[in-house]
Amino acid sequence: MRIAIFGLSITSAWGNGHATTYRALVRALARRGHQVTFYERQQPWYAAHRDLPQPDFCRVILYDSVAALGRGVAHGALAADLAIVGSYVPEGARVAEWLLAHTRGFTAFYDIDTPVTLAKLDRGECAYLTPALIPELDLYLSFTGGRILDRLQRLYGAQRARPFYCSVDPDEYRPLELPPRYDLGYLGTYSSDRQPKLEKFLIGPAREWSAGRFCVAGAQYPNTLAWPPNVEHLEHLPPAAHARFYNEQRFTLNVTRADMVASGYSPSVRLFEAAACGVPIISDDWHGLDHFFSPGREILIARETQDVMRFLRELAPAEARALGMRARERVLGQHTGEHRARQLEAYVAELTAEHESSPRACHAY
Repeated sequence: MRIAIFGLSITSAWGNGHATTYRALVRALARRGHQVTFYERQQPWYAAHRDLPQPDFCRVILYDSVAALGRGVAHGALAADLAIVGSYVPEGARVAEWLLAHTRGFTAFYDIDTPVTLAKLDRGECAYLTPALIPELDLYLSFTGGRILDRLQRLYGAQRARPFYCSVDPDEYRPLELPPRYDLGYLGTYSSDRQPKLEKFLIGPAREWSAGRFCVAGAQYPNTLAWPPNVEHLEHLPPAAHARFYNEQRFTLNVTRADMVASGYSPSVRLFEAAACGVPIISDDWHGLDHFFSPGREILIARETQDVMRFLRELAPAEARALGMRARERVLGQHTGEHRARQLEAYVAELTAEHESSPRACHAY
């Protein structure tokens, strides 16, 4: 297929988890013979932090406005078999409107933030999608599964809401033989609704255990935050350094945004990336987590600070390593870019079959 993707970023992972998600998917699509063009809106903060300016697995076209698309910048997208617009794309609703008006292929929305998107739509504050667009798109790819898919179809009129979870590239995220630098680490951009859990599950243990070694890697944390002396803060880690960072931890922490917890079935890309490295994960709890990992066997669940302290101090190293490797096996068996590429192919095959049997069933191909 010829696939056009309008996404937040693939060239820069600065302050976002979208870039590594797109890279895993697009690399796999390219390996499977598809031609992908990625359209990325020029943004100064990404331009200053491009860790992959020229991917070798797709063509990247940078554009500076929606008007530029109409002037021929995205002419190739109009002939694509599948055109995808992602969440958080600047003026993404206008991009989708332009594609629906001009493209000959199928159209899809890839929501890497589904619960946040729906909350924004409910408040009338979503700049990258409108309720009116959802029924017009052939496919709604949601990184959140479960009941939210029914809500998308029943309340918003989505023609086909399908689960399309984040994924990981196992060539980039894998176990490394490195001595541990940290007892517990966390990789993630600052989020006000995640911060209380970070305080409970990492800052709290750091204050209680002064001999422990802790680290938080991520951008946009307020300068007013007072980190305990045994917590190192790294403002940003490029994806090339992620695997090393994970492998230098005895345990890694996963915490989930409030909207994702409320919806359930919302694994973050960081969760899969950490698991692919074989590092044992301590996570907050949410509905549907056991759909992805078996609690106690493949992932550790914390509800209070003392749960984290117990894992750090009492879990035998061999048991922790075995748990991490079981999580890795689970991810490699279900959540790699290759799995998502095959899944996308199946969804397009479904669209094609419906179109051939009923030309009115979906957008003109």
